[in-house]
Amino acid sequence: MSVTELDSLDTLVSLAKSRSFIFQSSEIYGGLGAVYDYGPLGVELKRNIRDLWWESMTQKHDNIVGLDSAIFMDPKVWKASGHLDGFNDPMIDDKQSNKRYRADMLIENEIAKLRSKEKAEKADELQQLLDTAGSRDGLCEDLYNIIMDYEIRAPESGAFEWTEVRQFNLMFETQFGATSSGGDGDDSVYLRPETAQGIFVNFKNVMDTARQQVPFGIAQVGKAFRNEVVARQFIFRMREFEQMEMQYFVEPGTDGESYDHWLQKRMEWHKALGIREEKLRVEDHPEDKLAHYAEAAADIQYEYPIGWQEVEGVHNRTDFDLSQHKEFSGKKLSYYDQKKEERYIPYVIETSIGLDRTVMMVLADAYREEEVNGNTRTVLKMNPELAPTKVGIFPLIKKEKLQSLAHDITNELREDYNVLYDESGSIGKRYRRQDEAGTPFCITVDFDGVESEGEDTVTIRYRDDMTQDRVPVSRLKEVIDDKMKEWSPENS
Repeated sequence: MSVTELDSLDTLVSLAKSRSFIFQSSEIYGGLGAVYDYGPLGVELKRNIRDLWWESMTQKHDNIVGLDSAIFMDPKVWKASGHLDGFNDPMIDDKQSNKRYRADMLIENEIAKLRSKEKAEKADELQQLLDTAGSRDGLCEDLYNIIMDYEIRAPESGAFEWTEVRQFNLMFETQFGATSSGGDGDDSVYLRPETAQGIFVNFKNVMDTARQQVPFGIAQVGKAFRNEVVARQFIFRMREFEQMEMQYFVEPGTDGESYDHWLQKRMEWHKALGIREEKLRVEDHPEDKLAHYAEAAADIQYEYPIGWQEVEGVHNRTDFDLSQHKEFSGKKLSYYDQKKEERYIPYVIETSIGLDRTVMMVLADAYREEEVNGNTRTVLKMNPELAPTKVGIFPLIKKEKLQSLAHDITNELREDYNVLYDESGSIGKRYRRQDEAGTPFCITVDFDGVESEGEDTVTIRYRDDMTQDRVPVSRLKEVIDDKMKEWSPENS
């Protein structure tokens, strides 16, 4: 049996729509760029991932608690965090096509193109200019000069007609309250571009009321919004997205050890999710590429159909955030260590994972096309714990005796699993539909099992290898639970 893995993003997009995982938002009106809706199967997959993350963070740690902070916050929060002044991308427009591009990414693409043509010397020269952009005439001016000097053309039109490079703030701005002026002013608020700041401004509340002592963590899942000008690659980069973040507060001096601990722990979580090890890697940020607040940072990357990309970041944010909010709010955000009898502002180790990117990773990693008896079978071999539907239940044909038992089994298993009853189409087509949905178990009720002496039996079919067992109805839950525990990506 020949097996083909996913090699095209278009293939994933097509399956995601046809099997009700993900739809383009407002599709009947032509769609809204870089905004997507989760369909019946997608919302279940997303929930399963979210629940496993939440359990791994809060339920399995005595010193990590949850939070759900508001999307709207006082604008001073974003002033303190640096987002109001510095959360920008340098943008440039192609005058011919009116397409907008990130200037630094245009240059990075040109460098990659030069390397592919084995023009290493010129690529290194261009990389050096990019690395030092901002140190000559200012960032926008330097990027513009590089693009002009190296005659970098627009990727789509091939034109060399550029506007000036200018900074574009990524935060969505709106007005707050019934008396809003509708323009710039004191009533302006922002849709949060990240969930982390909601944790930092609640640090003292949580520490005081949840009786937490350093080291401790605060976990949160929530929506964030970024007005990405160049948003593409399906749900990998969207304007509305969901983050799962945990900020871990530690004593200064222990931050290096804690950073290493959480980086290892987060990589183990991705493997436990069922993602193949060879598709995962850790990419450390070089010192000259670190964010202004970071002592250390690393990306956990997955090899998507679009190449190696970040799915999660682990960062040592030092005491930057709490110090900033202490200064701007005038509130004490320090911690008093009773054992050491000293007061300090904790350092923060952050784990930040994109929930939508994780959904895309799970779908991409699970996708297979297999040649079976001259036909192509598309199947999602994902971890059964993540599968939107755990069990499909089918009467072999539409006969009352078979339908009755199938309904009884459906109702019984529904107490423990998300199940689907289906009596439409041939049994082969029903299997194929569930293969594409990632359903790990399909139960078929037939006359051999209903009319046999003694206890009723059914056929249970396993998604990954298509083998089947005949099982007494009373043992179905036991068999399903055992098979779910036995599953591993190596055996799928």
